[in-house]
Amino acid sequence: MKLGVIIIQVLFIHVFLFAGALFKHFVPLPIPASMFGLIFLFLALQLKLIKLEWVEQGANWLMAELLLFFIPSAVGIVNYDDILSLQGIGIVLLIGVSTIIVMGVTSITAEKISARKRSDVL
Repeated sequence: MKLGVIIIQVLFIHVFLFAGALFKHFVPLPIPASMFGLIFLFLALQLKLIKLEWVEQGANWLMAELLLFFIPSAVGIVNYDDILSLQGIGIVLLIGVSTIIVMGVTSITAEKISARKRSDVL
């Protein structure tokens, strides 16, 4: 039963993806259709047009399996070994530095949110 619920919720999330694609077709902005879909889903949740329970399990499953969606991109890099041999160290350094920056900004943001929640409770 849980698998069926997850499948239905993932399909429901895809409705917003298709709505974003339709919107992009009529309004050609330089933003991916999937981002429009996420914005529509966010607005529908914020405006209480849909309940979180309607998409929560499907979204959690998609987040848990997110790594699988990046494997084709990582495998595709192997086709460009000449570029990697010339710029490989620079790319690795860039990835490392950007990862450290993202981790730092995330930790600062999490600390500020946590401090705000603690002050609201007191």
